[in-house]
Amino acid sequence: MTTIAIVGLGVVGGSFAKALKKYPQAGERVLAIDPDEETLQTALSEGMIDYGETANQTILQQADLVIIGLYPRALKDFIKKHRNDFKRGAILTDVAGVKGVLVEQLKAEIPEHVDFIYGHPMAGRENRGYAYSDADVFEGANYLLTPTADNQPENIEWLEQLIKRIGFKRVTIVQPEKHDEMIAFTSQLCHVIAVSLINSDDPNRDTVKFIGDSYRDLTRIAKINDSLWSELFIENKDELLAAVEGFEKQFQLMKQAIQEDNVDELANMFKESTKRRTQLEQADRKQKAE
Repeated sequence: MTTIAIVGLGVVGGSFAKALKKYPQAGERVLAIDPDEETLQTALSEGMIDYGETANQTILQQADLVIIGLYPRALKDFIKKHRNDFKRGAILTDVAGVKGVLVEQLKAEIPEHVDFIYGHPMAGRENRGYAYSDADVFEGANYLLTPTADNQPENIEWLEQLIKRIGFKRVTIVQPEKHDEMIAFTSQLCHVIAVSLINSDDPNRDTVKFIGDSYRDLTRIAKINDSLWSELFIENKDELLAAVEGFEKQFQLMKQAIQEDNVDELANMFKESTKRRTQLEQADRKQKAE
């Protein structure tokens, strides 16, 4: 029998619980720790967990896998507080969107009798809370694992198989530093742009009468979890600032071409962006077909 504990039944932790129940394995139990009693009762009544506690009493001591769905700072506090509570031989993993600083700061805190494999599901929702969790959000999505030299290969393989079982299409193994560099560009910078765009609007204008798909698509992720993303931005500030500077350079080139009425330069920029977007779409389709 395999016992899986989920710490934090928010939108990601709740989605894990629902995905594990959607794709069950014989003898598998799903337990949860969440400070909100109502959330636990809802998950229990829906059959998404088998047992829950508002604070750990017995769950960590029996869990073979612990999925910690907490924000980075809360994650670090949780490990420090419960380092002696984990079952010997347990696999621990996280879902945080930053890795380098966690690996460095938790190096001395992770007990020797467990195997902590850092992970990042590339799927989620703009809203927060168990009510917005959904097993289907994992279907066909990417998952990043950032193992360290301390991890056991057989545990990495076991976790990878579980991740694929609950719907993820591809699991990519990447170094923590590379993870942070790429996520700064493909995720965090996108949120910087979306937030800046919608906040640059004049609140006295009747903008809603003039928006189309472009504005809707670009500002979708501006509806953001302020607590979580504030932490992610600061924890990954060096990589994010580098990504912002790269964007600023291109933005200034575009601005200059407009100021100078440089139609040829604008056309070249549009041709380059079209080519890159087409290549990205082709690579994405190829990946999904594999």
